[in-house]
Amino acid sequence: MSNIKKLAGQTMWYGVSSIAARFLNYLITPYLTDVLTREDYGKMSLVYSVLPFLNVLFTYGMETAFFRFSNNGENKDTIYNTTASSILISTLCFGTTLLLFHHQLANFAGVGNYPELIKLSVFIIMIDTLTIIPFAKLRYEGRPVRYAMAKISGILAYLFFTYFFLSVCYVHAKADPTSFYAKLVDTSHNPVYYIVVANLIQAIVTLLFLSKEILAIRFKIDKKLWRQIIVYSMPLIIVGMGGVINETMDRIMLKWWVPGTDDFKETQVGIYSACYKLSILISLFVQAFRMGAEPFFFKQAGTENPQRTYARVMKFFVIIICMMFLVVALYLNVWKFFIAKKLWDGLTVVPILLLANMFLGIYYNLSIWYKLGHKTSAGAYITLTGAAITIAINYIFIRHYSYMACAWATFFCYGSMMVFSFVWGQKEYKVPYPWKKLCAYIVIAVLLFFIHKAIISFTGNIIISHAAATVLLAMYVWFVAQVEKKELAKLPVVGKYFKA
Repeated sequence: MSNIKKLAGQTMWYGVSSIAARFLNYLITPYLTDVLTREDYGKMSLVYSVLPFLNVLFTYGMETAFFRFSNNGENKDTIYNTTASSILISTLCFGTTLLLFHHQLANFAGVGNYPELIKLSVFIIMIDTLTIIPFAKLRYEGRPVRYAMAKISGILAYLFFTYFFLSVCYVHAKADPTSFYAKLVDTSHNPVYYIVVANLIQAIVTLLFLSKEILAIRFKIDKKLWRQIIVYSMPLIIVGMGGVINETMDRIMLKWWVPGTDDFKETQVGIYSACYKLSILISLFVQAFRMGAEPFFFKQAGTENPQRTYARVMKFFVIIICMMFLVVALYLNVWKFFIAKKLWDGLTVVPILLLANMFLGIYYNLSIWYKLGHKTSAGAYITLTGAAITIAINYIFIRHYSYMACAWATFFCYGSMMVFSFVWGQKEYKVPYPWKKLCAYIVIAVLLFFIHKAIISFTGNIIISHAAATVLLAMYVWFVAQVEKKELAKLPVVGKYFKA
C-alpha cells in the first residue's frame, strides 16, 4: 500500500501542474472562443494538431527509453548525457529541415495561407524538445514539485501574453496605428498568430526555468548505450505517430473530408475542438497519472510480485476515472459554459469522448507489459491498428456525419487498443487484473448516464436535472464503497470510515 500511496502523492503533484496548466488553459477557452471567430478558432486547432506530430518526431521515444535504461543499473549521468545530447543534435537537424519546408507543412495542416504559423510552431517544438530529458530526470528522481513549478510558470506566461497581445496590443493598434502598441503587433496578421507567439514565449520561459538541469548536461554520447537506446526507442516513434493520428489527426481529416466551403470546414473543426476540451477532467487525470506511473512502474519491476501492484493500481484508476466520467457527463449543463454558446452545437460528442479517454487511460496502464519486456514493437502494432480504425471510420463517415464521426472513431480506436493490449499482454506478462469487476464499474457508470438522460428527456427543469445527477453520482460512490470496503479500509486517510 505504501507504493500505491507514493504513486498517489506523485500523481497529485503532477496533477497540480497538469491541472493548473490545463485548467488555466481551460479558463481561457471561453475567452478565446469569444474573441476569435469560429473559423479562426478552427485555424488555431489545425495548427495545434500539427504540434503533436512534430513532438513525436523530435523526441523519438527518448523519454520512455530514459526511464527504461535508468532502471537497468547503468550510470545515471551517462544515460542523462547520452539521451540529452542525442536530443540536442536531432532537434537541430529536424528543426532546420522543417523550417526549410514549412510551406509544405502548412498545406498539409490545412493552413496553407498562414505558413508563418507553422514556422513559429517549429520553433516552439524545438524549444519544448530540449526540456524533455530534464523533465524526465525530475520525474525519475521523484521531484514533482520542481516539475510542477516549471510547467506552471510557462502556462502563466502564455496566459498573460495571450491576453496582452489580443486584448491590449491588437485592440489599441487597430484603434491607433501610430501608437506604441502598433510597434508590438502587426494587425495584418491573423489573431491566431499572436496566440502562437504567446505559446513560443511559454516554451522559452519553461526552458529558462530548467536552466539548472540543462546546464548540468555534458555533451557526451556513450555509443554502445546509444545504440541500445535507439533499438528500444525506434518502435516508440510508430507508437507515438499512431497515437497522434488517433488523438489529433481527426481535426485535420475533418478539414479534408467534410463537404463545404473552407469557412464551414474550419467552423466544424472549431466546434469539435472546443467540445473536445470538455473531456478535460479525464484527460487531466490520465496525463497526471502517466507522469507519475511511468517511472513508478519501471521501478516496481524489480520488486517482489510487481504484478499485484499493477493490478491494484489499475483498480483504483478505473474507480476514479468512472467517477470523473459521471461528474462531467451528468453535469454537462454546467461544464458547457466553459465554451462560447456559439460552439454548443457539438455537445453531443462529449460523453463519447469521455468514454474514449477512459479507454485510453486504461490502455496506458496496460502498456507496461511491452515497455518492461523490451517489446515496444508490440505497442507499435497495437497503435497502428488503432490508427487504421481512426482513418477508416473518419474517411467513410465524416462526409455524412461531420465531427460525430470523429468522436466515434476516437471511441472505437481507443476501445480496440485497450482490448488488444489486454489480450496480448496477458499472454506475455500476466497481471491479475480484476477485469470482470472493472468492466462492471464502467458499465454501471454508463447505465447511470443513460438513466439521467432519460430523466431529463421528460423535463427540461435544470434543478431536477442537477438533483437527479447528484443522487445518481452519490449512489455510484456508495455502491463502489460497499464493494471495495475491505480495500478502502487499508487506506490511511479514509480507512477509519470503513473498518468494521
